[in-house]
Amino acid sequence: MVDSPSPAAERAKAPPPEPATARGRTVTRAAGLLIAVGVLALVVVASIAVGAKQIPVGDVWHGLFDNTGTDNDVVISDLRLPRTLLGLLAGSALGVAGAVLQALTRNPLADPGLLGINAGASAAVVSAISFLGVTSLTGYVWFAFLGAAAVSVLVYALGGVRSATPVRLALAGTAVTAALTGYVNAVMLMDNAALGKVRFWTAGSLASASMPTIQQVLPFIAVGLLLALGLGRPLNAMAMGDDTARALGARVNRTRVLAMTAATLLCGAATAACGPIVFVGLMVPHMVRAFTGPDQRWILPYAAVLSPVLLLGADVVGRVVARPAELQVGIVTALIGGPLFIYLVRRRRMAQL
Repeated sequence: MVDSPSPAAERAKAPPPEPATARGRTVTRAAGLLIAVGVLALVVVASIAVGAKQIPVGDVWHGLFDNTGTDNDVVISDLRLPRTLLGLLAGSALGVAGAVLQALTRNPLADPGLLGINAGASAAVVSAISFLGVTSLTGYVWFAFLGAAAVSVLVYALGGVRSATPVRLALAGTAVTAALTGYVNAVMLMDNAALGKVRFWTAGSLASASMPTIQQVLPFIAVGLLLALGLGRPLNAMAMGDDTARALGARVNRTRVLAMTAATLLCGAATAACGPIVFVGLMVPHMVRAFTGPDQRWILPYAAVLSPVLLLGADVVGRVVARPAELQVGIVTALIGGPLFIYLVRRRRMAQL
């Protein structure tokens, strides 16, 4: 029996599209991206204006541009504005990281947890709380980021460095994640204080956002986004397989290292600031790919714009449905993302990488 050619190989053999068709597709994608930016702007406004406490629209404007220290001004400028900015940064980071990891591993189910990045951050935070007595969110950020970076290096080393393949990276990440998850559970069971302090962080939340936290993670996310957005063309080549990518002139090992670095910067910084938030990095690239096709040069910017839409939208829902309390955004994304992702998988042919 002769194996049928892969979708990537078929795309490689297919004749190039007609110039008019290619131009029309580019215009459509560009228009769609502009619409996505408009939707993001609306969600940002909603994130600042809507919350557990109802504030008139006039007071929202006053709190942003003419802060006089009233209760409503403080809520807008010190709570909702940093929360919205962190949601923008973390959403973009998680979405782009998910798209990069799916392209890197050629695995449509890849997300920031596949390579152990979330588990590394969680293990570092639990260790810092239990053994070093760290209690502040600013302290969590640095330990979580270092843990994510260390695990990324370990996974890449276990994957074989120069001989790393998507399958070996995924297997190494799964093994490391299992080991670190057991470690985290063991530490929290033996240390009730650590359990109480880390429980809120592990749920995934934007509620503790502050300008110092944003300033800490902003450089890492900015560098990670720039690095990832510059990898669109080589990731397209790698989607056809390592041998084909080399034949097309792509430097496979260099691309893989840069992609791992970008994903580590993005996932580490977002997880450090917000805790592990699921489904954003998994679901948004799938939704984007259904519209843009497999071209990473479009998938990555679309994911950077639409992922904050999902994250901030889920955060607004969490604030409204449980007034005067609120649900953590990590819980809402899981409740929304799980059924929606199942629907996409069952109702549509899963978009090819």
